[in-house]
Amino acid sequence: MDIGLRAPHAQDFDFARRLYFETMRSMIERLFGWNQAHQEESFIGWFKLDEVSIITANGIDVGWIQCRSGRDEIFHGSIYVLPSMQRLGIGTHVLRSLLARAAHQSKVLTLAVMKLNPAVRLYERLGFRITHQDEYRLYMRADPQAGAVPECGPWVM
Repeated sequence: MDIGLRAPHAQDFDFARRLYFETMRSMIERLFGWNQAHQEESFIGWFKLDEVSIITANGIDVGWIQCRSGRDEIFHGSIYVLPSMQRLGIGTHVLRSLLARAAHQSKVLTLAVMKLNPAVRLYERLGFRITHQDEYRLYMRADPQAGAVPECGPWVM
C-alpha cells in the first residue's frame, strides 16, 4: 500500500469534520454526552487547515493528521483514519514518519489523547511515554532518536 500525505484544500474541511465526528463521537458521548452545536463550535475552534495534512493510501484520501511545530517540539494534535482503513498500518506508518521528522529536527514529539482511546496502545508501542494526565486525557512524549530517517515522502505542512 502506498501511504502518503498531501497538502489540504479548503474543501477538505468537510471530510475532516465528518471523519472526526465518525471516529470520536462514541468516546465523547461516553465522557461528556453529545451536544452537536457544542461539538461543531469546538471543532471549528481547534481545526487549523494550515496545520493539517491529508493521509492518502494508493492515492485515495483515508484520513488526516494535525500537527503544530514549535522551537523545541512538535505537538501532534490529531490523527484520524477512516474506520474501514484502520488496523492496516496506515496510522503507524504516518506516526513513524512524524517521529522521524521530529528526530531529524532534534525536537520532542508531544500529544494529548483521551484515556479511553485505543490509540494509547499504538502510541506506547511507538515509544511515547506518559508525562502526566488529567481527568480525561493522557499527555505523552517521544524523544528524538538519533539516525531516524523518514519512511515516506516529504512531510506536507
